[in-house]
Amino acid sequence: MEKPRNELKSNPSATANLLSKIFFCWLNPLFRIGYTRRLEEDDMYPLLPEDGSEFLGEELQKLWDKEVQQAAKDFRSPNLSKVLIQCYWRSYAVFGVYTFVEEVIKVIQPVMLGKLIQYFEGYNPDDMAALYEAYGYAAGISITTLGLAVLHHLYFYHVQRAGMKIRVAMCHMIYRKALCLNSTAMGKTTTGQIVNLLSNDVNKFDEVTIFLHYLWVGPLQAAAVTALLWQEMGPSCLAGMAVLVLLMPVQTLFGQLFSTFRGETALHTDSRIRIMNEVVSGIRIIKMYAWEKPFAALVSEVRRKEISAIMSSSYLRGLNMAAFFVASKIILFITFAVFVLVGNEISASSVFVAMSLFGAVRLTVTLFFPSAIEKVAEARISVKRIKEFLLLEEIGYQNLCLSVTDQSECMVEIQDLICYWDKTLDAPTLQNLSFSVKPEQLLAVIGPVGAGKYERVLRACALKRDMELLPDGDLEVIGDRGANLSGGQKARVNLARAVYQDADIYLLDDPLSAVDAEVGRHLFEQCICGLLKKKPRILVTHQLQYLKAADQILVLKEGHMVARGTYSELLSSGLDFTSLLKREEEDESASPEPGHGALGPASSSRTLSQSSVLSHCSSMLSVMDPAEQGAVEPTVGGESRSEGTVALGLYVKYYRAGANVFMILVLVLLNLLAHITYILQDWWLAYWASEQKHLNVTQHVLNGHNATRQLDLDLYLGVYAGLTGAAVLFGFLRSMVFFKVLVRAAQTLHDRMFTSILRTPVLFFDVNPIGRVLNRFSKDIGHLDSLLPWTFVDFIQVFLQIVGVIIVASVIIPWILIPIIPLLGLFLYLRRYFLRTSREIKRLESTTRSPVFSHLSSSLQGLWTIRAFKAQERFQEMFDAHQDLHSESWFLFLTTSRWFAVRLDGLCSIFVTITAFGCLFLRDDLEAGGVGLALSYAITLVGMFQWGVRQSAEVENMMTSVERVVEYTELESEAPWETQKKPPPDWPQRGCITFEQMNFSYSKDGPPVLKNITATIRPNEKVGIVGRTGAGKSSLISALFRLAEPQGKISVDGILTSEIGLHTLRQKMSIIPQDPVLFTGSMRKNLDPFNQHTDQDLWNALQEVQLKGVVEEMPGRMETMLAEAGTNFSVGQRQLVCLARAILRTNRILIIDEATANVDPRTDELIQKTIRDKFRECTVLTIAHRINTIIDCDRILVLDAGRIHEYDEPYVLLQDREGIFYKMVDQTGKTEAAALLHSAKQAFMNRNATRMVNGLLKAGKREGSCVLFETAL
Repeated sequence: MEKPRNELKSNPSATANLLSKIFFCWLNPLFRIGYTRRLEEDDMYPLLPEDGSEFLGEELQKLWDKEVQQAAKDFRSPNLSKVLIQCYWRSYAVFGVYTFVEEVIKVIQPVMLGKLIQYFEGYNPDDMAALYEAYGYAAGISITTLGLAVLHHLYFYHVQRAGMKIRVAMCHMIYRKALCLNSTAMGKTTTGQIVNLLSNDVNKFDEVTIFLHYLWVGPLQAAAVTALLWQEMGPSCLAGMAVLVLLMPVQTLFGQLFSTFRGETALHTDSRIRIMNEVVSGIRIIKMYAWEKPFAALVSEVRRKEISAIMSSSYLRGLNMAAFFVASKIILFITFAVFVLVGNEISASSVFVAMSLFGAVRLTVTLFFPSAIEKVAEARISVKRIKEFLLLEEIGYQNLCLSVTDQSECMVEIQDLICYWDKTLDAPTLQNLSFSVKPEQLLAVIGPVGAGKYERVLRACALKRDMELLPDGDLEVIGDRGANLSGGQKARVNLARAVYQDADIYLLDDPLSAVDAEVGRHLFEQCICGLLKKKPRILVTHQLQYLKAADQILVLKEGHMVARGTYSELLSSGLDFTSLLKREEEDESASPEPGHGALGPASSSRTLSQSSVLSHCSSMLSVMDPAEQGAVEPTVGGESRSEGTVALGLYVKYYRAGANVFMILVLVLLNLLAHITYILQDWWLAYWASEQKHLNVTQHVLNGHNATRQLDLDLYLGVYAGLTGAAVLFGFLRSMVFFKVLVRAAQTLHDRMFTSILRTPVLFFDVNPIGRVLNRFSKDIGHLDSLLPWTFVDFIQVFLQIVGVIIVASVIIPWILIPIIPLLGLFLYLRRYFLRTSREIKRLESTTRSPVFSHLSSSLQGLWTIRAFKAQERFQEMFDAHQDLHSESWFLFLTTSRWFAVRLDGLCSIFVTITAFGCLFLRDDLEAGGVGLALSYAITLVGMFQWGVRQSAEVENMMTSVERVVEYTELESEAPWETQKKPPPDWPQRGCITFEQMNFSYSKDGPPVLKNITATIRPNEKVGIVGRTGAGKSSLISALFRLAEPQGKISVDGILTSEIGLHTLRQKMSIIPQDPVLFTGSMRKNLDPFNQHTDQDLWNALQEVQLKGVVEEMPGRMETMLAEAGTNFSVGQRQLVCLARAILRTNRILIIDEATANVDPRTDELIQKTIRDKFRECTVLTIAHRINTIIDCDRILVLDAGRIHEYDEPYVLLQDREGIFYKMVDQTGKTEAAALLHSAKQAFMNRNATRMVNGLLKAGKREGSCVLFETAL
């Protein structure tokens, strides 16, 4: 996974000077690039060494390993939280100094503001000493404002980077653990859960580090503020502080409730992502079964529960935000109500000092402190979930490094081996197994299913021609699950990968079943008995024709070794093995004379040890036609990434997904009312203070006449109370409605995306890796569910506050507009300049995150292969490389945000300085109340303005998640599931399939893979379809199912398949795929996912596929839970479950894609018998690699390079010695070929005899349907 990066490039932050680090000036070159063009991965700075995935992960892993060992000694559960604290507390504790100094400044600043306002209250034009003192306070306010800006952003940069480090280390540990899970552990977890751990749970570490220090800073600041307020207002301040203190347990309760809902949400999200993983992995089968609607119902139900928990937590979040919004108003109201009711008079200095002090402590106590509690609670849930995963059982590794000087020393010796897939089950999988394999020996292992079993390499594995045909040769990028390779190619690549290892011992698990006879013989001769002939080899196989070449044969049955010996020894032993081979031996003895092949003189005699021209050219013959190759192999492209600003239309789509126009208007009105009442409350307080001052002056003048006047306290306090109540009511209503609308939008968009995914053609899944799709359903939907609503509500709230502040300040001091206008212009330019780069970095962050999930998903799917090749370390390195690339974009996302914020706060500091000194310059025309309101608002504007502008950028950044989801809601859709034209309910009655000049390609602009197919399958006819790998056999099935739309006509019983709905068509056909697909859940759910059949039906179906006994022995019988994708069953057994599922559906059209490729010949024979009995009255199309399964068909259709090459009765085709079918039979070996010829002749004679007795028309009158058996390309 090498990425083309400039190795000489370094991270400029490592060498930046102090000033550059404080103001993030080292980012300036990146912003210049981002402003002029779109940023690419190469533009990102390399990670600092201390932020690397491997470094961080291994550091934490060592501490975790020590903790696990110590816990085992102390007989307790390991504590992951303790390990995290132990690893990071020193570096994290230092950052507490930043926030402590910041909060001290926040407490000192209101005192200086009060002193400045007092100057205006007792203004004396002649007192120059007081003026100079006031200038000092103005300078102090300006300097502290700038200090706050610098400290705040340095603190946030460092704590967010600390959060990133913890997240990265955790992801490294989770992936490392995933590579080590044993079979029992894999049954206890799912891909969905692991994806959720990596996408959602670890994100809590990014959030918890931000607020954690406020748990101790908050109480200290509250104590300091209380002391200062007591000095300013006396005991009355305790009333306000009491409200503040009461808010804290409420916030703590919120935190606990958050924790509960977070736990619930995480469980439902796990389930949803697991189902999504299975849906995307098995989409081809879901489409062929027409199971989209039931799966949609399944996802909808899980999503409904998830949204219910999300909505509850969103309402809590709304209450939390509303409480924060109105807390200052309630606190001020209670404080001043008590203050005036006990006989005090309010003044401008007391009002604005109290307002500023409460404002400073309110942020900490009602936002940062409860957020810390909430995030700690959420992080504890995540830590618990991750710890449970990290404590799952691991596969046992024995680090034995055996030095082998001579290859002749390599051997395998097993004595009395007993193995369990799952130790909770009573019966072991293998029992009392003993054998040895020496160098140059081949041990063949056979038995029923479930018994327990560079250049030269390319040539030997028949891959030479494939490499020439692939557009990028050996650098071709392989799609998810090998989407752009045929089944045969995947098998050969798998074998070549093993041969490249040049291992001492080879274990080969049936590598020949997925290829046709010709290629299979080539692989056996040139590879297994050629390149590997010097190695000890253990071959598990169902291909009995190769047993004679084995030095030893081991026969397994139900986990027991029933026989062991050479070919001749076993033949003479009289065991069950004999019946498998007896016919072949008899045919061998009656083989034709030397010089004549099994099919006649044209065939040359050939033994296993001989090399032939055929072997030399088989790689050329066993791959696709170049034209077909290009179409069937969709290239996996890079993930799409939008450019430019997020369009306004996207916001409209987002809101309209959550509410109608009326509801949106109500929301706008509530927002306006909430903020108008919010501002009027402050204005009323300033007005009250001014009136009180005027009254005091009047009283002083009239004192000589003993005239006293007092304010109407009931009026002023009543209006104040009314405005406070209105602000509280509208504030809470606004938050609740807002969150409801936005969470509903997330639900609607998820449902639309899922529907779109279900309706898009399968080509989409071939060219888009599973991680890319899951990323939309995990990370992006996670943003829409929780982060985006909170950010959006916060932005609107802050934006309206900023507008209100500017309006109020402008009304009181109109000249303040003079500095505001240019500063506003500068703000907007800076925002535009910042967003050009920030948007691209956020999009890069999204696209560099997808490979992390893709790599995880593909690693879990190929876990056993990774372990077999001891490639865990290499895959861990690849994961770390993916993580490091993502961390590069994340690091830039954090630092560019700080670059922007520190500049915004710097500009705000200029605004505060202008306002403070401007008030002093215009001191003759201003009142204390006006100065207090202007300055206090200007100071709040500092943090608020930059936060509002940053939140607007954050909203736009997060809207990229909406953009990515909306992109998937507008995917190309396949044909309608239902149409107005519907065939009769009992269609198809006869089972006559007609292809008329049918061409087929997988994409609109791709070359055809099937060309001019014209054929008729008569009612009740048994037709076998054969062809070399890549001939177009699977494409024929794709055309029949309309997985892509064919050109030309396909009709079933006279009805054109293109004119009816896809579900109407597909529900009348069943398919058993080449790669059997089972879903997580009970055996019952896998057989009958939607409870349409009785228990008796299910047991009967299992009995017909020889699985009843196996299921009866399982602990919960039919209710036994299968591991994800049914991995606790062998591939053959999973195939049998799919066969049982198809039998249960009782469809008249059945398609079996290489259904018996992974079963032994005896089981194969039983399955064939079941199929013949079960579908006697059907038209049968059998598509298989094993010619013996279709040799007795009525006719054989031979495909070659997408065209029909031959179509006639098997015996008739075998008379044409130049024909493809003749050659295919001949390549099976003389013994097998003779047996096949005999079977074809017998079937031919039987059919002729039947026709003579019954007449030719009887078969035509019989009601029939259609059974299709298929092999993959």
